[in-house]
This record gives sequence, structure tokens and C-alpha cells, in this order.
Amino acid sequence: MTDVTKEKVLETLKTVRGPDLEHDIVALGMVSDVFISDGKVYFSITVPAERAKELEPMRLAAERVIKEMPGVKGALVTLTADKKAAAAAPAARPASNPPHGHDHEHHAHAPQQQPPRAGKIGVPGIGAIIAVASGKGGVGKSTTAVNLALGLLANGLRVGILDADIYGPSMPRLLKISGRPTQIDGRIINPMENYGLKVMSMGFLVDEETAMIWRGPMVQSALMQMLREVAWGELDVLVVDMPPGTGDAQLTMAQQVPLAGAVIVSTPQDLALIDARKGLNMFRKVEVPVLGIVENMSYFIAPDTGTRYDIFGHGGARKEAERIGVPFLGEVPLTMNIRETSDAGTPLVASDPNGVVAGIYRGIAAKVWQQLGGQPQRPAPAIVFE
Repeated sequence: MTDVTKEKVLETLKTVRGPDLEHDIVALGMVSDVFISDGKVYFSITVPAERAKELEPMRLAAERVIKEMPGVKGALVTLTADKKAAAAAPAARPASNPPHGHDHEHHAHAPQQQPPRAGKIGVPGIGAIIAVASGKGGVGKSTTAVNLALGLLANGLRVGILDADIYGPSMPRLLKISGRPTQIDGRIINPMENYGLKVMSMGFLVDEETAMIWRGPMVQSALMQMLREVAWGELDVLVVDMPPGTGDAQLTMAQQVPLAGAVIVSTPQDLALIDARKGLNMFRKVEVPVLGIVENMSYFIAPDTGTRYDIFGHGGARKEAERIGVPFLGEVPLTMNIRETSDAGTPLVASDPNGVVAGIYRGIAAKVWQQLGGQPQRPAPAIVFE
């Protein structure tokens, strides 16, 4: 098989004319870093946001010539706008409303959509997009995101989940999904699915052991294509599992996607809370509502004696939520079941739906939905510890 190299890709892209119709997109410096993995080529083309729609044929031309290269199995090409250009872009139409009819009767009503702010284009068919974020790694954010999504699903909503962690995608393992997604007309990707959730992750497109050495434009390009060029269908909520911290992926989602809100995950100890504040401040600066804080690993119940231990302290996230004036969504205990089911790809809300911890996640999901302005399909169960 013919080797595909960055040099060959750039040489091929020189056949694509830029907006001035005189120079090619490579000569004009419009092409980002090129990443190649398993015969698939990834790159973005930087354009002014206000011209993105009219320059879509240029993107299609670039994608077509790369796909025609010998040895290329596929191409992921998106248009990327710099922040100055994006700020001047006109507001897009709101995402389409879910159809009314007997197929939708068992679902809760989607929240009333707010018009996207300038430069933020909605995703047709998706009622609300929420981000699950943390200031640092190791606090159980992805496990929380999965069980929150399943909790929303259990509460009667149509739900998808997007794994926005380009460097360390975890959804294939957490949801026990393997294989590659199929494509429609060589461009639109069909999401993977398990437990009733529609799922998209870079882990489905790139081998697990592939080192993702991407700069900002490439991360932005991949995220936008996984969001906008996936056949999500009609969803009440799309949960986005953000990578930890406040880097390129977080800023891309916050600045370019009309997020309905963000859920912050933290553990009780002061160090994690300090990092969580960074995430809170980032979302506030880009005008994304903070729907609330979840205190994960809040306490430990010994399986043999039932004795409770506050290993990481207790109540820190609740106090932080009260201090800054955002809702406190709930406390999730540290249990062996959460770890074991996460490792096995059988999340607790799906594998033990009547258990205490599954009830906690469903309660958190109900509070998140209410924050979005939706009406709960049924009341979340009351969880009482004696």
C-alpha cells in the first residue's frame, strides 16, 4: 500500500484554490498541521467565520482530492475560524425542534431553546448541549459523565454523549463499545450506540495506542467534525465529556458551541476544589451557565461493616457551590462497584438501575434537566442514608 505522508498531502492540497482564486490554500497558509493515522488524514482550513458558509465548497474540494490519494482510507477536514473572525459571525438559526407525535410521547419535553450567541452555531436536532468538566484529572469526571447521561436517559430523555478528550478518549472502554463507525455518503458519521446512548469518540477513529500529538487547530477541527458531522438524529440532550483542565478543547467547545450549561465535577479536598474554580471561571468568562457542582468520591462506605469514612474530607464541593452561588447537584460515594463497572464497561445506572448509587445519578440528572428548564418525566427517587 502507498505510504501517505504529510508532504504528499500538502502537495495534493496545492491543487485547491483559495478564496482569492489565484493562490492555493497551502500557499495562503490556510492549512493547519496535518495528522495521519491508519490511512486517515486529519487537518483544518482556517477561514473568516463570516465566510464559512460560502467557502464550504473549498472544504469539500480539499476533502475530495485527499480522499482520492492512493493509500488514503478517509479524511477529516473542517473549516476553522480564528477568534476575531468568529466574533463577527452572524448568529445561526436555532437547532430544529424535535418532531411531535406518538414516537416522542414517552420523552420529556425539551427545554425552550435560546438563540445561539454570535459565532455559535447550533446542531440541528439537538435540544441542549451540556459540558461535564473538571479542573484536573483523576476526579472521576468521565465516569460521572457516562452515568449522568444514562441517568437522563433513565428519566425519559433521548441522550447522546460526545467524548471531547482527544488525547485520552475513554468512552469506548466505559461503554464497552468497539469497532469503527460507518459513514453516510463518505462524510457524515453514524454514531456508535450502547445502553440506548448514541456515542462519538476519537477512540473509535484512532487506534487506542496511537499517540495524539495535536496542536490547537487540529483539536478544534476534530471536535467540530465529531460534533457537527455525526448523524445524531433527534436528541433532547447531548452530554459532552470534556478533557480535564482549561486547554484548547475546553475553549473550543465554550467559544464555538452553544452550550446550554456546564456541570463541574470535583472531589471534596481543597486541592481539587482550587482546580475546579478554574473551570468555573472559564465558563463564566465565555458566558456559559454553570448548572452545578457534583462532589464525586464524597465518602466511602465499607462493604463489610457499612461504616462510613470521609477519605478525602467531606462537604467541600457543597460549601464551594454555596460560596459562589451555583447549585449543588449531589454527592456520589466512592464504591468498589463504580470502579469495577467502569472498568468492565457496564456503568452502574445501566447494570444496577435500582441500586442506591444509580438513584443518586438519576437524582443529579433530574436536577440538571430542571436547571435547563425541562420538566422531569417522573420524580427522581429520594435517597436517604441513615
